[in-house]
Amino acid sequence: MQEKNKSIVRRYIEEVINTGDISRIAEFISPDYVEVFEGITYPLGVEGAGQHILGVRETYPDLTLVIDQQIGEGEWVATCYTMTGTHAGEWIGIKPTGMQLKTTGVNIDRIQDGRIVAHGGAANLLTSLLAIGAVKPVGEEDG
Repeated sequence: MQEKNKSIVRRYIEEVINTGDISRIAEFISPDYVEVFEGITYPLGVEGAGQHILGVRETYPDLTLVIDQQIGEGEWVATCYTMTGTHAGEWIGIKPTGMQLKTTGVNIDRIQDGRIVAHGGAANLLTSLLAIGAVKPVGEEDG
């Protein structure tokens, strides 16, 4: 079961997220799909998951996630990834910089009946914020 679940997540990343082709999202995402962020559960369903992907791709039109490692345990799949993308759209109020960004993260997905029902995770946003100059290390002077 773990290998099958890891394959579902891998294919979802490669065939939907990395291409932006949400026409096949229902193959991978359950109608009961939720995202969990900072302990709060957000019911998105298939449509909400698709809108989320399109929104992220507006900011990073060439978004690519490369899977570095995956671990499966029962219904759960943990995926360590490296994300690259060009900051071409507004992101958390920050105007586009045109910079190619690279960061790492971990996704945790729960699979039931062959589809993803829950998703959460964390990304190293500090690296990207430093790269685009949105934050500066303490003691660094404005130039």
